[in-house]
This record gives sequence, structure tokens and C-alpha cells, in this order.
Amino acid sequence: MPHYGDYQNEIYFAGLAGVVPKVPVDFASLEARAAAALPPSVLGYLQGGCGDEFTQRQNADAFRHWGMTPRMMVDATRRDLSIDLFGMTLPSPIFMSPIGINGLCTQDGHGDLAAARAAALTGVPLIQSTLSNDPLEDIAAAMGDTPGFFQLYTPKDKPLAESLVQRAEAAGYKAIVVTLDTWVTGWRPRDLNVANFPQLRGHVLENYFSDPVFRAMLAKPPREDLSAAVRQWAGTFGKVLTWDDMPWLRSMTSLPIVLKGICHPDDARRAIDLGADAIYCSNHGGRQANGGIAAIDMLPAVVEASGTVPVLFDSGIRSGSDVVKALALGATAVGVGRPYTYGLALDGANGAAHVLKCILAEADLLMAVNGYPTIAAVREAGATRTGR
Repeated sequence: MPHYGDYQNEIYFAGLAGVVPKVPVDFASLEARAAAALPPSVLGYLQGGCGDEFTQRQNADAFRHWGMTPRMMVDATRRDLSIDLFGMTLPSPIFMSPIGINGLCTQDGHGDLAAARAAALTGVPLIQSTLSNDPLEDIAAAMGDTPGFFQLYTPKDKPLAESLVQRAEAAGYKAIVVTLDTWVTGWRPRDLNVANFPQLRGHVLENYFSDPVFRAMLAKPPREDLSAAVRQWAGTFGKVLTWDDMPWLRSMTSLPIVLKGICHPDDARRAIDLGADAIYCSNHGGRQANGGIAAIDMLPAVVEASGTVPVLFDSGIRSGSDVVKALALGATAVGVGRPYTYGLALDGANGAAHVLKCILAEADLLMAVNGYPTIAAVREAGATRTGR
């Protein structure tokens, strides 16, 4: 029976013929290589966090004070990393988090399509951002049989929001992920110091430019008067959502509704009471608010409050061991963000697929060595706060 950990054997045997990985297998080398490959403006937007980036650093560093105790004399020769989510059986517990700048991270400007192809290559679902360089329909088609989810930045204009959601449902996306913490942009010094905001330069706005409701707001097609289209987008972006909006969100689609940005157990309970189908525990990777608690430290309370409702998680995931720790703390599925986008920058779809395979291989091998043959066993074992 094949396992994700077998990927290391592929690498080692290829080495016998003098072939080494084109893309690094560890995060530190991956980040350094991508930093050298990406244009400074794109790199700054991708890497940057809010304020002095304390929360962004904490998100990653906090995994170090969670540990797992190995169990011996357990037959883990067969591992099962599959999960059930929204009535689907998925082959692994990871997904690709929405990254609004994916489109700019490949040289051809079609990084969103490359991410979708990486999903098709690996079976890892992609949560596609509203912000993209290609229409959501083309991205869905490029995923093949791998399911995708659509992340919604809810515009102020309700008909436009409804149009985006209806397009996503028609294109075959399996859930709508509503981001709650980005109705206004956080203070990001890396971007401010170079006065760079990609959307205001007309980038990653193709879902708006291809939308009939948005186009009806314009006097001319977007490409004939780009500045007017961008101004219209800027004036439309960012509806402030409250609990009173839940019936409207629920009415837009028959797809599962996932609320992204939930970090407090009371918010999780209220979201579920008002009809949310899943909770997404995330602090936006530290990009939106600084000075907060690491997302992984908030996860256990959110999981407890959510009961049997699925909890998706991201923020700070850098490795397979991080994935396993998040699962041990109760996450149903775990999102990978910057690492796969660095893979896109270095080798397109194949680069992103390689990064995902490496993360899954490390997770699988950790489970094997520690005596956890299934995700259920990981959750039963749990993770211990070490104090470091």
C-alpha cells in the first residue's frame, strides 16, 4: 500500500542517478530560494505581516511549545490520512489556503491556474481566493477531479456578492469560505514603505472584471479604462459583516458555509447556532492584526466549542509536523499557505505539488515513527504544551 512517506524514497532513488530535488524540501531553504526568485514587490506582499510582524512570527514559533509523545510497539506499517469533510472523503487532511497574490507568483501571471493544477496533481483541495488573475471558472476546471472551495471577500454590493457565490456554485466549488477579518486592510509596513498595493495597480481582480454585475457598474469595460475599474473595485470591496448577515449569507447558496477568522469559542458557538457548516480558525497568518495570540494556541478552545462541527485551521503551518500537531489539537483539516506559494514561484504547478508532497510525507512519517497509524489515533494522543 503506498504512503505519502514513500515520497522520500523517490527522492533518494533519484539521487542515485544524480538527480536532486529542483525545489527544496525544507521551509527555510524554500523561503530563501523563493525570496531570490520573486520580484521585490510581490515578495514583500506575500511575506509581509501586520505591524512589526510579531503575530506572524508567533504563529510559526508557537508550534514549538506543543509536543507529542511517541508510542512504541504499535503496528503503524499502514497509515490512513484520509478525512471526511462536507460529505466527501478526502485523501489527506491538508488543503491549500487562499492566497490572493498567487496569480503574480509565476512568471506567466497565471499562478492561480498553476495552484489548481497542483491540486489536480496531489488531490489536495484548493481554497481559491476571490482575488485572482484568472476567472474562478477556469481555476475550477484546472483542478480536475480534486474538489475546490471558494473564498469570498464579501463586497459591499449585495448583488455582486450573490453573483460571485452563484458563479462559484455553478463552477463546481464545494463550499463557500467567507473571510471575516478583511473588510479593511491591516497596517502592513512592507507594502506601505514602497507604496505598493497590487489590487490598486489592477492585479488579481479578474473575478470582478469578469463578473456581469461588476461590469454593469462601469461605463467602459475594465481593460478600456482600468483606472475607473480599479476605483470602482476599491469602493465596492469590504462589506462589514455582522451576525445579522448570517441569514443573507445562508440564503445565497445551498453549499456549506465556512466562516474564516473565528478565534474565540463564543464566536464559534454563535456561528454554529446561526447556521455555519464549519468553523475556520485563523488569524490570517498575522497579516491583518498584530499583537495577538498565535492561532495554534487558540485552536483547542475553538474545537471544544464547535462540538461535532468541522474546524478548519491555518496560520503558521510550515511543515508536516505542524500539520500533525494541529490535527492532534482537534483540527479537521489543516491549511498550508506560504509554503506552496513559494513552490509556485520556483516551479509552477510542479513546485507547489512538490511542497505539498513533502509536507504530507513528513506528516505521514511522523505518524509512523510515533505509533499513530490514523488521524483518530493522533487526536486520541493529543498534544502537550511543553512551556518552551
